[in-house]
Amino acid sequence: MRLPKGFLASGVRAGIRKKRPDLALFVAESGANAAALFTKNRFQAAPVVLGRTDLAATGGRVRAVVVNAGCANAVTGKAGMDAARRVRDAASALLGAPKREVLVSSTGVIGVVLPDRKIRAALPDARARLSAFGVEAASHAILTTDVGPKVARASFSWRGRRGSVVGIAKGAGMIHPNMATMLAFLLTDAPATPAFLKAALRRAADASFHAISVDGDTSTNDTVLLLASGAIGGPEMTSPDDGPGFRRAVTDVCRRLAWLMVRDGEGATRVLDVTVTGARSEADARLAAHAVATSPLVKTALHGGDPNWGRILAAVGRSGARFSPSRVSLRLGPLVLVERGVPAAYREKAAARLFAKERVPVAIDLGAGKASAFKLASDLGHDYVTVNADYRS
Repeated sequence: MRLPKGFLASGVRAGIRKKRPDLALFVAESGANAAALFTKNRFQAAPVVLGRTDLAATGGRVRAVVVNAGCANAVTGKAGMDAARRVRDAASALLGAPKREVLVSSTGVIGVVLPDRKIRAALPDARARLSAFGVEAASHAILTTDVGPKVARASFSWRGRRGSVVGIAKGAGMIHPNMATMLAFLLTDAPATPAFLKAALRRAADASFHAISVDGDTSTNDTVLLLASGAIGGPEMTSPDDGPGFRRAVTDVCRRLAWLMVRDGEGATRVLDVTVTGARSEADARLAAHAVATSPLVKTALHGGDPNWGRILAAVGRSGARFSPSRVSLRLGPLVLVERGVPAAYREKAAARLFAKERVPVAIDLGAGKASAFKLASDLGHDYVTVNADYRS
C-alpha cells in the first residue's frame, strides 16, 4: 500500500524487543498540519506529555513521528522525560527538522525508562529505509501483544482533486472508551487547518475509538495523531461544512482500525456489536451500551457462544439508564429474543448459531425515546488471562 502524497515511513529493529521490529519512523517531507487526541489516564507517559506540549507550541505542525514498541516510558519521572527528549532531539538533528516538530510515541511495559540509546542508534537505519511504501514495515514495528498489524485506507475528493487517508494502529489489550492502549497514526494528503483536523478527528474518534472495549482498562500512552500534508493542493479546509468526503474517509478509516483492534483483543475469538436504541437521551443510550460491552458475564458468555440474554438485560438494568423494563426489546441479529419485557418464542439452536459467529449483533430497544449509541466489545476467555499473566515474562 502506498502512503498518501508527502509521506514516507519505515520500520526497523532497535533491540528493545527480543526478536521483533520495534521502531517505526513517519516523515512528512514538507511538514504537515496536525491534530491529536491523547489518553485521559492521569498517569500520562513521558512521550504523551512531551508531544502534547510540542504540538501546542507549534500550533499543530509536525515533520516526523518516532514510535517505539516494547517500552511505554510511563511513570518514569524525570529520567523518562529526558530519554524521550533525547530521542526527539536525535531525530530532529538527523532529519534536519525543528525539535518541536518531531513527536515521540511509545508503547509497552509501564515503569521502565526508555532505552533511548538503542533507539538513537537505530534511527539512521530507519531514515535509510524510508519509503512511500513503508506501511507494512511500520505497521509491524509498533505492535506489542497484537496478533497482526492494523492498516486501513479510504479515498476522498476535494475540489476536483483525489486524495487518500491511510491509518496504521496497534492495540489488543487495555482497550476501553477514552481510547485504549492504542496508538493510531492517520496520514492524509488533504489540505486542512489544524483546527479543522481536530474537529474531524474528534467526530471520527467518537464513532470508533471511543466506542470499543476489550477489558475495561485505559492506558497511559494512548495517542491518535492525524497528519495532513496538503500535497493534493487546493484551498485548505477550514469550515465545519468543508470536505464532507474527507471527514467521511477519516471516520471510515478509524472505524476499520477500531474493529481490527477489538477483533484482535487479547485472546479474542469474536466481537459483540451492541446497538442501543429508543433511549431518552444519548447519555442513557451510552450508559446501557457501555454496561453490556464491559460486563464480564456477557463477555464470557460470548466466548462460550452462549446466547444468555439474561446477562445482557441484567447489565442494562444496572447501567443507570432510564427506562421501563416492560417496554424493552432485544434482538440477536434478525432473531427477536425479548419483546416488551417478555421472552419471545424462538429456537435456542438458532440463537446459539448466531452467537457463535465472528461478529455478534445485539440490538436493545429501551422503548423510552429516540436516542441511540453503539459499542464494539471482544469476548473474554482463557487466552486473555494467559497473555496478561505472562506479559512481562
